[in-house]
This record gives sequence, structure tokens and C-alpha cells, in this order.
Amino acid sequence: MTDSELRLFDGHNDALLDLSDETGSGRSFFERSEAGHLDLPRAREANLGAGLFAVFVPNEDYEYERVETDEGHEMDLPPAVGHERAKSFTYDALARLHRIAAESDGASASEASGDSSVQRTDGAVRVVGEYDDLEACLDADDAGPVAAIPHLEGAEAVAPDLSNLDFLHAAGVRSVGPVWSRPNEFGHGVRPEYPGTPDTGPGLTPAGRDLVRGCNERGILVDLAHATATGFRDAAEVSTDPLVVSHAGVNELCPASRNLTDAQLDAVADSGGLVGITFATGHLRPDGRNDPDDPTPVSTLVDHVEYVADRVGVEHVALGSDFDGATVLDSVGDATGLPDVIAAVERRGFGDEAVRAIARDNWLRVIRETWE
Repeated sequence: MTDSELRLFDGHNDALLDLSDETGSGRSFFERSEAGHLDLPRAREANLGAGLFAVFVPNEDYEYERVETDEGHEMDLPPAVGHERAKSFTYDALARLHRIAAESDGASASEASGDSSVQRTDGAVRVVGEYDDLEACLDADDAGPVAAIPHLEGAEAVAPDLSNLDFLHAAGVRSVGPVWSRPNEFGHGVRPEYPGTPDTGPGLTPAGRDLVRGCNERGILVDLAHATATGFRDAAEVSTDPLVVSHAGVNELCPASRNLTDAQLDAVADSGGLVGITFATGHLRPDGRNDPDDPTPVSTLVDHVEYVADRVGVEHVALGSDFDGATVLDSVGDATGLPDVIAAVERRGFGDEAVRAIARDNWLRVIRETWE
């Protein structure tokens, strides 16, 4: 398989939120859109073969307000979301993803992409929870199915006693972030600040530690994106699986509180885990800005890839775009910019094996070690 045929793995997107009539535009995943970042036609153009599809429960009637400070900016943590509402919202979102996969059995790749030369598949989108199925999707040709792995971005939908965790696993959930940037029964999320570090508050509760153990027992990835420094350490003490941070940057290059310190990078590597480098502009630029009038080159993203590779090894860095959940680099634009990211990694001097590792194989390794 040549580099141009390499099917990519992206560690985080929020497309399900944007596809919802309640929280987004309600657009179809099968039709190319100018809205958002990701749909099936754009995934095919980018040769995106798999990704973690997040379920995120937004706060009701809450304004996410960014406050400018003398040095940068900060945001207050939103209030907790109730378990029952989160459960209902999450079950609906998981059902939406399964409906997309079921409907794709009746939507040929040619109908989705507009390319009449592409043949019908047995499902243009496949919800994947077994490693062999994931690998098969990524090893397919460029008309193969997109493997969608359900992820919970914040575990509010999980019962504090974990009584529905087996149900969520049966519904396809294979990755759970115990917290988003707000408190819940399992812990406290990191407060968004620039400049800042992840050391913004308490860590995991006893229920949060039990959740990490419960995920380990069931072969569910534990995603430490949005964890405080204390929560990160708590999870590292408990987890027997590789540590994963699905979408973040390097704090040394961009001192945003959501980004990882050198000590955290070292801990991820020591566990055999990985960091998915975000495409979020404000978590990549050294000045933390999101100014659309001040373009940001893709090389800024590659700086973070290179930093992690140089510090802890190329086997511990991958991609985690945050498509449909962040203001991504204008030089990337949307999912169709993924090949430009890979090309920029190649230009930085990474060899073929390293590029393949960053583009997909590091995610495959960590998922295999966790799921099997």
C-alpha cells in the first residue's frame, strides 16, 4: 500500500453532535456539506478509514463564555450535567450512529461520494467494536467502509455504580473519557486557561477510579483528554492499560491548560500509550489565539507531532483532530485537509514507517492492546 493509499485513523471527532437536529445542523452524514468538518464524502476524499466518534452531552441553557485576561483567556467550568439527562442524550446519539451505519447498507459508496466508478459496499459506515473488524476496515481499499468507534466524551451517562457500563459496551462504546471540562460523579475536568497548566483542580473520585478499573476489565479505552493533572495521575495509578489522550497539544509549545506537560508525556510513553495531536488552533499556536485573520500554517501542528516524537518516541504520537468540536487550523480546513497534514509530517523528515505509525498504526497498536 503506497502512502497515497494509506487509510488514516483520527482519534477524535464530534460529528454526531453536529448531525443532531437538537444540537447541530441536522445535516446528513451521507451528503457533502459546507457546514462542519466531517461527512462521508469528505472522509472518502481524505482516505479516512476509521475514527473515534464522540458522544458529548452539552449543558442546557448555559453560555460557554471565554473571558479575556491580561495574559490570555480563561473559562469557568460549566455546572455538572445530570445523569438521567446525559443517559437519554447518549443513548439517542449512539442510536443515531447505529442508524447511520444501517442506512449506509442502502447507500452505495458511489451515491455518497458522487463517483459512479466506486462500487457498492456492504456498508459505507460500520460501527466497530472488535479489533479484527477495525483492521479490516483500515486495510480495505479507498472505497472501504469508514469504521466508527463510539466514544463517551465525559462519562455522565455512566451510572455512578457502573450498572449500565455493560449495556454501553454492548451498544458499541469502546472508549470513555471519565470527564470533560466540568465536574461529574467521576471527577473534575480541567479548567480552560491560557496561559496555564493542567493543574487546575481535583482529580478522580473513588467512583472515577472504579470507572477506570471497570473500563480496563471490559476492554474499553480510558481517554484522559480534559483530565486535570491530578486526575491524570489518579488514572495512571489505577489503569493497567496504555494511557491515551485522544486530542491535545504540548504545553511546552502552547501553554494552554488542556495541553500535556512533559511529565504527562513521559507517563503516556511509560505506559505504552499515545497522544492524538489536536487540530484545534488555540491549543497549537504558541500565543493561544483563534484569530481567523491571522492564518496558522500546518507546520504549527507538526511542531507538536515532532516534539512528542523527539521526547518520548514516534510510537507514542498520532492524530486526534477534534473535527466538529473545535476551531481547527485554517490551513487544514476540514477532513479533506488530512492528507495535507500527513504530507507536512513527511516534509518534516519522518520516514515511511514513522508516517504510517502516526497516521494509523499507533492507534491500532494501543486499541489492540486494550480491546483484546
